[in-house]
Amino acid sequence: MSEDNKDLGDKAEEFANEAKESAKDFAEDAKETFNEFADSAKETLGSQDNKKVLAGILAILLGSLGVHKFILGYNKEGFILLGVSIAAYLLSCLAVGLLFIWIPGLIGLIEGIIYLTKSDEEFYNTYQVGKKPWF
Repeated sequence: MSEDNKDLGDKAEEFANEAKESAKDFAEDAKETFNEFADSAKETLGSQDNKKVLAGILAILLGSLGVHKFILGYNKEGFILLGVSIAAYLLSCLAVGLLFIWIPGLIGLIEGIIYLTKSDEEFYNTYQVGKKPWF
């Protein structure tokens, strides 16, 4: 009986050691998986916050209306572009607006090109973190 108990004790100890090693392996795998997940989550969140392509295309297509400014959260600057555009269109009947009608569109075109030529990180730091409203 004592031989059986000793054999059973050895098997229990061997099982416990295997369980400890399995737990260590599992913990290491879990840490590795978590780090991979965290890295990919950071990349994904960074790309969601970065509105470079959307703002750049809208600036080129609808820059005179200031839509790209509203997308980036610059409401005051967006209303300025929109107001200048509306005033220029209204004054174009008097030919005075024809002198100013191209200015908001040119600003949008220039800003769109600037947005699209910057790197993602540079755009994010300049326009979303640094809040640089013009050019």
